[in-house]
Amino acid sequence: MSEDSEPHPPRINCVLICGGVWHDLDFARLELLKLLAENPRIRTRVFENYETIYALRDADIVITYTCDVTPSLEATEALRDWLAKGGRWYALHGTNSVLRLLGEGPNTGLWDAPRWAPLFMDLLGSQFLSHPPIAPYTVTVADPAHALVAGIEPFETTDELYHLETHGDLHVLLETDNAEPGIGFVEAAGALGKQPVMYLKNHGKGAVLYNTLGHCRGHYDLQPMLDWWPTVDRCAWDLPVFYDLLRRGIGWQTEGR
Repeated sequence: MSEDSEPHPPRINCVLICGGVWHDLDFARLELLKLLAENPRIRTRVFENYETIYALRDADIVITYTCDVTPSLEATEALRDWLAKGGRWYALHGTNSVLRLLGEGPNTGLWDAPRWAPLFMDLLGSQFLSHPPIAPYTVTVADPAHALVAGIEPFETTDELYHLETHGDLHVLLETDNAEPGIGFVEAAGALGKQPVMYLKNHGKGAVLYNTLGHCRGHYDLQPMLDWWPTVDRCAWDLPVFYDLLRRGIGWQTEGR
């Protein structure tokens, strides 16, 4: 038998969607590509939005790091069908956000989270509502027996603590306690109390793994609202445990393929 005809593990096709606003997308994109490159079977195509629908349909795994990027109905239905057939989607940080700055009326200057994409948010299992100012908080393990978080100890991170509107049956893996209202959001106090930080939501033969951690921002990432942001913020990206969670999530996506 020639070397070319010997059995070999199949290629894994990944779609990485990294786009949107108010984040250091160059940093997040590069870090995720480096993690994906640790598995030589993974071949990755990178897009800024969901509208390359043929790529979604051909993907084995999907990873998203976005902010205020909403797919069309056609792309959302393609994701729904892909998940039902066994797709595994690792959604990160602001993937579940729809944000509009209100310019008139009593809420002028506040960020709203309009419910413009109900099917998309149902697939993801949550929609972002608000967050308090970036500050340290403790993340705890909700299901220590699950392989995605087994052996993870409670850890402190300085990140955006997401207030979420949840949808459907979520298997919460990481969580945090929150008593701080959001600042600058219409629904600032809409989701106080215990908040999911990482969870699974099943869809047919497939599933979504959502991790709210991972805010990042550089000097130029608030343009045109603000020309220069004075700090470079890496938040959970500064923690080895966050990279452990990312690697475990990619491993979960590729298991059995």
